[in-house]
Amino acid sequence: MSDNDGLRHRGPSKANDTVKPVNSNPAQRIQKDDDGPGISLLDILRILLTLVILSCALSYYLTPTSSLIWGYSAWFTNPKAVVQYFQGPVVLTLEELSQYNGTDFSRPIYLAINSTIFDVSASPQTYGPGGSYSVFAGRDATRAFVTGCFADDTTSDLRGAEEIYLPVEDVEDEGLSSGEKKVRAERERREARRRVRGEVEHWVQFYKGNAKYFEVGRVVQETKEDEGPPPVLCEVAQKGRPKRSKMNSGKNKKQAAPGKPVQ
Repeated sequence: MSDNDGLRHRGPSKANDTVKPVNSNPAQRIQKDDDGPGISLLDILRILLTLVILSCALSYYLTPTSSLIWGYSAWFTNPKAVVQYFQGPVVLTLEELSQYNGTDFSRPIYLAINSTIFDVSASPQTYGPGGSYSVFAGRDATRAFVTGCFADDTTSDLRGAEEIYLPVEDVEDEGLSSGEKKVRAERERREARRRVRGEVEHWVQFYKGNAKYFEVGRVVQETKEDEGPPPVLCEVAQKGRPKRSKMNSGKNKKQAAPGKPVQ
């Protein structure tokens, strides 16, 4: 047998049997390379939980009240407020509201401002019997929040309360005509009434934003308090009024009400 016959009958090489075709599709190669564990939903939850814990820790050490939520006072963090929410708002007359003045320990302490009732039971030393602001308990004393006359103005009647911001006319000759003085007086009274509304809204927001207190309902008046002559401005408020002479000289242009912040 010749060498050529031996070469013709030799079987195919084993190396050729193990060679795999090369994948010439670049997109399939990239997809195969990208296949891996990735980020799971559990990993995302772990990251979010870590951020929340870090935020609470920073808030606790950086806020003056050691708050875990950066001083934010949500109503639902107060258990009593949550219970009241599910019970629904209370509707009381002024006579019924007077029963919630702190003398009956089985009842909460309520006060009202601009007909909105707030539960202030968290501060019995302030609003309860003998407290520094017990005059507000069981009443809608909106006027007193503006004038600062806690003993005299325990009413919601705001008629004439703007007088506290109007100047006392202590200048005889300003060189203005009667018409000019009338226009000025009307402008100043409109501004004074705007400031009264702003003062009332300030206190409403104070109680709404305080973590210790919460809104419970509304006052309904069986008789209108704004009937008859308006209340007279009390002596303390009268003394706190600005003087025209000082206003003309650049002083007391922004006279504040004499009332004190209620805690």
